[in-house]
Formats: sequence, C-alpha cells, structure tokens
Amino acid sequence: MSRLLHVSASPRGARSESLALAATFLDTYREANPLDDVDTLDLWDGTLPDFGPAAAAAKMAVFAGEEPQGAAAEAWARAVETFRRFDSHDRYLFSVPMWNAGIPYVLKQFIDVVSQPGMVFSFDPVAGYTGLLTGKKAALVLTSAVYGPGRGPAFGSDFQAPYLRDWLAWAGVTEVEEVHFRPDLATADAAAARDRAHEDARRVAAKF
Repeated sequence: MSRLLHVSASPRGARSESLALAATFLDTYREANPLDDVDTLDLWDGTLPDFGPAAAAAKMAVFAGEEPQGAAAEAWARAVETFRRFDSHDRYLFSVPMWNAGIPYVLKQFIDVVSQPGMVFSFDPVAGYTGLLTGKKAALVLTSAVYGPGRGPAFGSDFQAPYLRDWLAWAGVTEVEEVHFRPDLATADAAAARDRAHEDARRVAAKF
C-alpha cells in the first residue's frame, strides 16, 4: 500500500483550474488504488510555519553540527514536524497555478521549510548535495492563464515547471510526471485544452 500526499498551492477553491485537475487525478488514482492512503496538505489553511530569523539560525546551527537553542529550537521543531508529514508519503501530487511566471509564495515557503540538512538533503564539501527523498515519485499539475509554449516573451516566461522539476531532482525525486493546462487565449476557447488536460490527468493517475 502506498501513501499519496496532495500538496495544494491554489487559494481559489472551486474556481481553481489546478484544483479541478487535481480532483480528476485523485478520483482516478483512488479507483486504481483503492487501498492506498490519500491525504491533502492545503498550504493556505494557516498551519504552515514561517521560516524567519529563528528558523534560519536553527538551520545554520544544524549545518555546524550544533543543537538549536531557545526560539531557534522551537522553529526547528516546527520545520521537522512539517517535514515528517511530507516524508511519511511515497507519492506526491502538487497542484500549482502559475503566479508571476513562477509558483505561489506559499509553495516556496513550504519548500523552504522542509528543505533542510538531514531531511531533504545532505551536503559534502567535495561531493556537494545529495537528495534524500529517494524511492518516491511525484506528479505536477501546472496551470497558467497567459503563459503558454510558443507564445513569445510578451506572454511571460516559465519559471514554474523548471523550478519544481529542479527542486524535486535536487531532493532525490527523479520520477516526475506532468499535467499542463495552458489555454490558448488567442482563440478564446479553453474548453478543448481543458478537456485534454483532464484526460492527461486521468492517464497519469491511472499508472501512478
């Protein structure tokens, strides 16, 4: 039995294209894997800890082989708790709208909270980084309203998909599937692209 965590980065609820695609993915996944455990982490529910001065001090203490103290220790405990929930799953579904060519800030916050030494990565001065999230797989549901491949620089750039692919690879997750919904605004007809995206979500989920 596998455990899948849906990491939701959209605050738009029923109006969210990425959440609608995630729902299609999860419906198909549950049909194909009825015994698997499926959980959702809503990054907008107010439980995600910040990563400010105390947490940064804790991270540097850990890098130096020291034990965080005081406020730093409390911040580190919150980061560890968030990471443990994330790490307890072996499959991930990220539903991510494009914001200003990149990802919503709350998803970057989540990545910064869990990406800690001894958790997501190890580091060697000679060999560099080693990702520790091995043996896991991820699916990315990626949406955008204006940007689309081949539309030219006036329609934006894509720092959304490359960033997430790079972070996952750095963390040790090398098996990554993607579902894209980037409707062609020039034709003002998103229905066909939406249908294709939902079909892609079903296809990826069925074999995930």
